Amino acid sequence: MPRGLRNWSAAAVIRFLRKRRFVYAYTRGSHFYYRSGRAHLVCVPIHGKSGVIHPKTLKGIIRQSGIPEKEWLANE
Repeated sequence: MPRGLRNWSAAAVIRFLRKRRFVYAYTRGSHFYYRSGRAHLVCVPIHGKSGVIHPKTLKGIIRQSGIPEKEWLANE
């Protein structure tokens, strides 16, 4: 289970976004893009076997989504 900004897998990020009405838009290589209306487009990179997203990358995803960081961290 995710703890803070560490140990978030790409699958967990995608699940979190889908619960908040983000829908799959397109894929470019190993980057999956999810859209919420016209306002927000979020890029989720899926790299490596572990699929764990680096905390700085997760911060960027949080910024792109427009969802407050507190809501992301409350998801634990």
